[in-house]
Amino acid sequence: MTRPRARPEALSPRAREACAAMSAHFPPPGDAGALRAAAAAGAAAARPGPEVAAVREAVADGVPVRVYDPAPGAVGRPLVVYFHGGGWVMCGPDTHDATCRTLAARSGAVVVSADYRLAPEHPWPAAPDDALTVLLWARARTGDLGCDPGAVVVAGDSSGANLAAVTALRAPGLVAAQLLVYPPLDASMASASVETYARDHFHTAAHMSWYWESYLGPAADPAHPYVSPLAAADLAGLPPALVVLADCDVLRDEGLAYARRLAAAGVECEVRLFPGVFHGFLGTPLPAAAEALAGAAEWVARKVT
Repeated sequence: MTRPRARPEALSPRAREACAAMSAHFPPPGDAGALRAAAAAGAAAARPGPEVAAVREAVADGVPVRVYDPAPGAVGRPLVVYFHGGGWVMCGPDTHDATCRTLAARSGAVVVSADYRLAPEHPWPAAPDDALTVLLWARARTGDLGCDPGAVVVAGDSSGANLAAVTALRAPGLVAAQLLVYPPLDASMASASVETYARDHFHTAAHMSWYWESYLGPAADPAHPYVSPLAAADLAGLPPALVVLADCDVLRDEGLAYARRLAAAGVECEVRLFPGVFHGFLGTPLPAAAEALAGAAEWVARKVT
């Protein structure tokens, strides 16, 4: 039976206004260059993040990174390895600068933002391999960074949250916690929310389908757990997770399903579902974005200290 489309009033009035403004300037799927230009323009027009004492560029065994240190010289702090969203085809440290600044300033953690290779030029497994490389590089330098090697968090939003989840699957013993903000976790896109929010909520099902196609390339198995973490046979032994979701999002249900599977496997997992907002809300001036970021930073500081 066909499910009805979500009513426009599923979004709050302010979220509907923000969604309409963002959608008006966002290209349809199919042109990576146009999407990258739109993401860059949006980042340039966005409000800057808070001041952070030290921000520097580095190279993590071949992968460019940006390191945010809120208190140079301090020791024993959490270390957050952050993977930006953008459907694996766009965005980078510049588009997610405000997010990483806020996370560092609010949590007290050193944040290492990874500039991983993008599809379609570099399909899977380039991005997850870069993500693991950055984790290993950062963890090996916890002493130099003034961080606790037992307090390393992998984090990300959207496609970056997929990379964080995959990295936790690949190296669970090296990660103390995982912060997953509206992650894509199932390349089959089989959940009900894909149909419910397929259109009119900024991040469309058509965009998500094209992102997956661009990311997977000709060789990847969509059911491989390092592609679709929801397909992993066993989630036991993974680090604690915070899963942040938008209610009006094609990815909502797979995030909820992953959280249920983590909990069933004995993994400590907390879900924060924000009503009336859409995929990508973390980068907006909506009150829910400030609440979600502040809550995530507090969770990082509490979970690994």
